[in-house]
Amino acid sequence: MTLRSETPPPPANLPCDPPPDSDTPTAAQLKGDIDSGRTADKTPHMDIGAAPLGTCEEAGGTPPTPQEVRIARQNERAPSEQAAKGYVHQRQPWVLPLYVGIIVAAAVGLGLVLWLTR
Repeated sequence: MTLRSETPPPPANLPCDPPPDSDTPTAAQLKGDIDSGRTADKTPHMDIGAAPLGTCEEAGGTPPTPQEVRIARQNERAPSEQAAKGYVHQRQPWVLPLYVGIIVAAAVGLGLVLWLTR
């Protein structure tokens, strides 16, 4: 039996560099911020999407303005201290032991109730 590879197929396995800042940013630059890990909400690799960011707005006749994209890029960038602490990815070391403890306590409590009512 072989295990499946955890490495995504190309081009998703290619690292993505952050796009440069611009006076007139585009939705593609916002996607580049997300893919490069600059927003700290995903691993820094290309993400192939069925429809690029901004496609629905363009199809509706209201493409995002450079000012809207600039605001979105500023709001999406996570502060580096939060990213370093791991809070963005919800990596708190106490969550899993607490979850396991609650499950074990519930099982012991249920077993005790069943044993006492027998």
